[in-house]
Amino acid sequence: MKMLLFIFLLLSGQFVAAAEDHDHHDHKETESEEGPHQGHLLRSEELTLEMTIYEHGVAPEMRVYAYHDGQPVNPEDVTLSVILNRLGGEQEIIDFTPEQDYLLGGVVITEPHSYEVEVSATFDGEDFHWHYDNFEGRVVLTPRLIAASGIRTEIAEPQVLAITNSLYGVIAPAEDRQYRIFAPYPGIVETVYVNTGDNVKKGQKLVTVRNQQTLKSYDINSPASGQITKRNVQIGDHSAMANMMEISDLSQVWVDMSMFPKDIEQLRTGMSVVVKDLHGHEQALGKINYIAPVMTGGHIASARAVIDNKTGYWRPGMHVNAEVMVEEKPVALAVKKSAIQQFRDKPVVFIRVGDTFEVRMVEMGRRDETYVEITSGLTPQSTYVTDNSYLLRAEVLKAGATHAH
Repeated sequence: MKMLLFIFLLLSGQFVAAAEDHDHHDHKETESEEGPHQGHLLRSEELTLEMTIYEHGVAPEMRVYAYHDGQPVNPEDVTLSVILNRLGGEQEIIDFTPEQDYLLGGVVITEPHSYEVEVSATFDGEDFHWHYDNFEGRVVLTPRLIAASGIRTEIAEPQVLAITNSLYGVIAPAEDRQYRIFAPYPGIVETVYVNTGDNVKKGQKLVTVRNQQTLKSYDINSPASGQITKRNVQIGDHSAMANMMEISDLSQVWVDMSMFPKDIEQLRTGMSVVVKDLHGHEQALGKINYIAPVMTGGHIASARAVIDNKTGYWRPGMHVNAEVMVEEKPVALAVKKSAIQQFRDKPVVFIRVGDTFEVRMVEMGRRDETYVEITSGLTPQSTYVTDNSYLLRAEVLKAGATHAH
């Protein structure tokens, strides 16, 4: 429903998007004019500048070509400075030095190449000033559309990542919660009070046996609460049989996990484990309490965790996924994984300033189930979009951000 509303509002003109080819300067150009080096031309009667970003084989750098009366000007005859005002108040001041037939900016122009540009130049004793916008990956929304699209934000800040190792496991009954029922004295079974599948409580009567020596009857009671998982005895049987019945207390169960040798090197007893069913419907938290000292014949290692099972959901024999938390890693900056989008084949996060949203190209590090570390490209304490940022990406692409300079 939100997507249908979003598309309707797009068609009705509620979005204002900015692509990098849609800019202007203080001379009130009606459209951007391209120079011989495919750059943005800034004109005056005495001096024309061609603003370019060069990024072939080098980090993006600003190169500016100067012209007078349509002819190239020696870059040593021009003094130039540029200020880039980015969304959110960040400002970059660039000084230039002559190189070959252009003036070279002294800083790397990080992406996105989206900013308000202030240009100051001195040539032949005169000062020149221009101002123009060069936006890309930017979208402006009305407050109503922000709410209708379900766009949500959070603050980018430090996080503690829970680094996990994914393993496969099988639910098994806990060995220390299995009980086999035997008769203490030989005799004939007179009564059996329970059947396979019955739930019993500790102390509940299970069987009555007549002692063959004293001819007196005695009762055998349950040693623990649990479920009758096997009944071998019938009325009239002799009590000297192997075992009369078995009781399993499944309020706690084991998770037997299998792994390769490289995985077991990361494990320690006491580590937390999140156990999930294969459909992702339920999960339980446990801890590793045993790591096998030997490998199987197929060079497979094994470990065991214990989880609560009071609801009875985790049935012995069930196959599960187990996420073992092998490390808690503090990182200086992280965002939710749901925030990451692709823009020009690069991972990006959309930041928000007021009603304006803009991409930030990011470098990513380690990740856990919820967060991904950001190693560069995003300023700490930025407000970033966590939910429905794909709508912003769609509008940026619709606006035609071509990344031409």
